[in-house]
Amino acid sequence: MKTICLYFEIHQIIHLKRYRFFDIGTDHYYYDDYENERAITDIAERSYMPALNALQEMINANGKYFKVAFSISGVGMEQLEFHAPQVLTKLQELNSTGCVEFLAEPYSHGLSSLVNEAAFEAEVKRQSAKIKEYFGQEPKVLRNSSLIYSDDIGLLVSHLGFKGMLTEGAKHVLGWKSPHYIYNCAMAPNLKLLLRDITLSDDISLRFNNSDWPGYPLFADTYMDRIAAFPEEEQVINIFMELSALGIAQPLSSNILEFLKALPTCAKARGITFSTPTELCMKIKAIDTLNVPDTLSWVDEERDVSSWLGNPMQREAFNKLYSVADRVRIANDPRINQDWDYLQASNNFRFMTTKPSNVGIDRGIYSSPFDAFTNYMNILGDFINRVNNLYPEEIDNDQLEGLLTTIKNQGDEIEMKDKEISRLQAKIEKIEAESDKLREACEGKKAEAKAAKKPTAKKAATGKSSSAIKATTKKAESTEK
Repeated sequence: MKTICLYFEIHQIIHLKRYRFFDIGTDHYYYDDYENERAITDIAERSYMPALNALQEMINANGKYFKVAFSISGVGMEQLEFHAPQVLTKLQELNSTGCVEFLAEPYSHGLSSLVNEAAFEAEVKRQSAKIKEYFGQEPKVLRNSSLIYSDDIGLLVSHLGFKGMLTEGAKHVLGWKSPHYIYNCAMAPNLKLLLRDITLSDDISLRFNNSDWPGYPLFADTYMDRIAAFPEEEQVINIFMELSALGIAQPLSSNILEFLKALPTCAKARGITFSTPTELCMKIKAIDTLNVPDTLSWVDEERDVSSWLGNPMQREAFNKLYSVADRVRIANDPRINQDWDYLQASNNFRFMTTKPSNVGIDRGIYSSPFDAFTNYMNILGDFINRVNNLYPEEIDNDQLEGLLTTIKNQGDEIEMKDKEISRLQAKIEKIEAESDKLREACEGKKAEAKAAKKPTAKKAATGKSSSAIKATTKKAESTEK
């Protein structure tokens, strides 16, 4: 039986402001707040909310039959918290249906998996914690930024405990193989790979409203007919795209949401189901190992990382940024960490690309790749100065990590001693309280005993007086005789 895995990515670009060379050392705030608020408010209104409402209607109409998966970058969640909290609220409503899975991904939507394992691991853990905080789910499947993947990255993801990973069904990797199976990572057989069907995904996200496309107009029944026509043994159909494709790349006027809402009915009529990534990893066995020695992604025709690292400007900026990765991690300064997240975002490097692309690139405030490079390097220069100013530059990373580890260990030891002191104080207070109770009990018994003795003494005194009177009387009578 064929099953569809429908997945949407949610990420929001952080727009940098115009930053001059002479701002270095004086201005430590790098962001265009107005543009960031305008952009996310616009996309929430035109895409996210209508699309999520449509998905909720699909779940309400089809129950547990229809399922969908999302990944949200940590940076994207921060922007939604600030400017469009209604999107997160709607996602929580969808989560409560039990038909939604949330995946892990790097917090910054950056490229740390290519260069620094420790930074990548830290990012994934932070984003997973944020997903747990909002939705109560612990992600079991990871989706790297722009589906970036290689054998080495798969091994790292496996060590982090994930069951599966999403990536691109690139032709130069698959060769004669089909993306409609589950594969194993070559270096970590326990990690399952779900491969995006490029054609089916891009027919919706890129070509749906293109009147020059031979497949235009695309209807839900013909779309499902194509899926049903695949060989019987090809069971897994992965349709991955950005959520913004629904409403931004493909405007709502194109009836993209009506097409989407018709998919479950058309699928059910053909015996096709829907599954989440984790369900696929749990119930379907991998058919073969997939060797990916070179890094791939879902961007551009090359399906590689050249969109971010294809020219000398991009590589210089990338290498300079990650030259302080360990120092940032070791220092763990809150403000530095936030800027680090925003400066890592992959779009900062894509703005510098000189490659032609079949997908238009909105460079925002930048007039050219060199303009984007210059602005970013000015900001990066100030950022690195701030990182180095946290601790003397002559202290190398190993020494710094050793010093901070010592400080942390001392702090842990002090914390343990504080806990021990608190425990002993509580014990002393308990003993004192028990002693007070015992003292009060003893005093109470003494008082009772004293009170009990007083009537006896009085009675004895009374008895003694009567005897004395009798003796006196008797003596008087004897004298008279």
